[in-house]
Amino acid sequence: MDFGAADNGAMIATRAIHFAATATVTGMLLFRAVVANPALRLQEAAATPFRTQALRGAWIGLAVTVTSGVLWLLLQALSMSGLPLREAVTSEVLASVLNDTQFGQVSEVRAGLAIVLAACLAFDRFPLAGWLALTAALGLAAAIAWTGHAASTPGAEGNFHLTADALHVLAASAWIGGLVSLVLLLAVIGKLAPSSGAVLAQEIASRFSTLGVLSVAILVLSGIVNAWILIGSFRALLVTEYGQILILKLVIFAFMLAFAAVNRFRLMPRFAVSGGNRGQSEALRQLTRNSAIEIALGLAIFAVVGVLGTQHPAIHLVK
Repeated sequence: MDFGAADNGAMIATRAIHFAATATVTGMLLFRAVVANPALRLQEAAATPFRTQALRGAWIGLAVTVTSGVLWLLLQALSMSGLPLREAVTSEVLASVLNDTQFGQVSEVRAGLAIVLAACLAFDRFPLAGWLALTAALGLAAAIAWTGHAASTPGAEGNFHLTADALHVLAASAWIGGLVSLVLLLAVIGKLAPSSGAVLAQEIASRFSTLGVLSVAILVLSGIVNAWILIGSFRALLVTEYGQILILKLVIFAFMLAFAAVNRFRLMPRFAVSGGNRGQSEALRQLTRNSAIEIALGLAIFAVVGVLGTQHPAIHLVK
């Protein structure tokens, strides 16, 4: 299977890194708001180190998002202008891309959201700043939908496609970025006393499991909508390069679901055993390991998505 011409390599890598970084910072902030903060209200020994690590992770994610976003804009200007690199990155060409193309206009909006997010992270000690940061991050992630194939779908179907794609990005962010935070928090919990650590791990895992189930449901439903619009038929799924790459994405997604199921139905019940025994400690280690594997699989999916964005949708190739 050919994943595209060599001259698309930089664009594919940049898109994949940008999507992964955006999803990570968004998911981490969402995890903090709906999973960690409620569970850590009376657990200061775990709350303080986790919040420090989560804030550092959000800053790193935002820095990578901005850096890769700038590189994406430069590569897009190079592609759209058809000029040599030195001529394509002039202020005149960049201004034209920013002001005269939908990609450029969306990039400006997302740049504004990134600035708001950075300001909120700088004042993160204030509760309102935390909620504003989450709002800005959700907008930053959802707006990615307007940079891809969904933005080219016309009419009412286009609005439906954009909505589905935005929800798809947000659900992926909640799952992948949440997993990053989960691994960080489980590492902190592993340093607590076994009895209290097991109780906290069970609550955290239970809350994240609820978020994960909701994310998977949205991913599946929005993915069906996207596939219906971009592929159109089972035959197109099988015979086109776009469809074959999508199948690879679905296979990786299935492996992620398998690890999530093990976490939910095999490991989580072990935390309910009283006494903080060795089985609970082993369950905590396995949950951390499986979550790390899920993150790696999620990053592989972002790499595949980076490729898909450079391909012609299958529905345009098969009649």
